[in-house]
Amino acid sequence: MSPRSVSPSPTQIPQNPYIVPADVSLPREQWPTMYDLPSEDPEEPGLPDEFHDFQPQLLSATFRLADVAADRIFTAADLNLYYDLTHPRWYKRPDWFAVVGVPRFRDDDDLRLSYVTWQEQVNPYIVVELLSPGTADEDLGLIQSTNPNTPPPKWQVYEQILRIPYYVVFNRYTGALQAFRLTEFGYAPIPITDGRFMIPELNIGLGLWHGEFQDCTRQWIRFFDANGQWILTPVERERERADQEGLRAERERFRAERLAELLRAQGIDPDQVV
Repeated sequence: MSPRSVSPSPTQIPQNPYIVPADVSLPREQWPTMYDLPSEDPEEPGLPDEFHDFQPQLLSATFRLADVAADRIFTAADLNLYYDLTHPRWYKRPDWFAVVGVPRFRDDDDLRLSYVTWQEQVNPYIVVELLSPGTADEDLGLIQSTNPNTPPPKWQVYEQILRIPYYVVFNRYTGALQAFRLTEFGYAPIPITDGRFMIPELNIGLGLWHGEFQDCTRQWIRFFDANGQWILTPVERERERADQEGLRAERERFRAERLAELLRAQGIDPDQVV
């Protein structure tokens, strides 16, 4: 199974459908849901640094698809991702991931406690891991497991179980951006050109960007549109709107002053003109 190569249309949402494992014997009505599974592990550490908080926010703010409504996209950071119905307690906790073609909220208005693939019936379309010294080997697929009784590492889960079409790794210390696309042979590296790469199925791309986000100026990764333009965050859109309003007001002021000058040149008091 490989990612779709056709561009989406308003009636065709690219999805990564969940496939029930062949060895599952539990009746569907007994499958555990997000309400049955833990959403946190008190023995696991929290986010390693502020970057792991801010960078996912920027990814979610700019993951906007022209052909998919915002309420049919779910993005999450550091959320339990349950992936194996035969081992329902096994999960991964990606730094960031996006699912296309599911409701933004569970059951219309409920915030998700976790993302349970067999309950949602749709797997993530893209996952981003932010490299940390303690997780680098696992993030880059250098750790493999053949023990069926222990949870497999991230790379195996994303590539072989969930079959996630796009996997991205970003090293904030070196600025290195690596991306992989799922093929019939597994993950294959995507060439990065000028710090960018495209996701043609979604008509967007991801790239390196140096700028200010959350009052911090540094190098980030963010999404851009099919024309190569950075997709604006809500704050940036509001700032752009305010700038445009300011320009319009300035043009109007200049026009009024110019008209007043012309009237005075003709001996007319502009204040007396209705």
